[in-house]
This record gives sequence, structure tokens and C-alpha cells, in this order.
Amino acid sequence: MALTLAPALQRWDWLSPMPGTRHECVESGRYESLRTQAALGNLAGRDSDALAHTQLMQSRQVVADCLASMTTRWLPVYALGTALLVGAGSW
Repeated sequence: MALTLAPALQRWDWLSPMPGTRHECVESGRYESLRTQAALGNLAGRDSDALAHTQLMQSRQVVADCLASMTTRWLPVYALGTALLVGAGSW
């Protein structure tokens, strides 16, 4: 049950035990996008589409890593809660 809850934990902020975590991951993605632009600033004038694509890909990667980290950290808590509920229901 806890594993089926993992995607929901990543998508819905209200399910997260740490309010604002999802928003912080999105902000990290925006920061990474700006950092990529600064790192590839010389290329912006030559190929703006390539820069935009690189920014998008870097941003998505950072957001995905952040959400995966948060889920990995909190999924055992949800698993324990599920086990306790099932155990109490069986007893």
C-alpha cells in the first residue's frame, strides 16, 4: 500500500508530511534553470532553442531528484503506519 502511495506523495502537496516541500522542489528547478543559463550564457545568442531545451531538462531533473529524495525519506513512515493499521485491523 505504501508503494502505491508513493506517486501520490510526489504529486499532492497536502499528502506530504512536510508542507511546502513540493514547492521547494519546484523552486530548486527554477534555480537550476537560471544556473544553466548562466553557465551557457555565451551560447544563448547562437541557439536560444538549445538553451531553452537544456534549461528545461536540467530543471526537470532537479525537481525529479528532489521529489524522489523526499519520497524515499518519508515512504518508510507511511509503510509503518500502514502496517500498524493492518495489524490493528487483524487483531
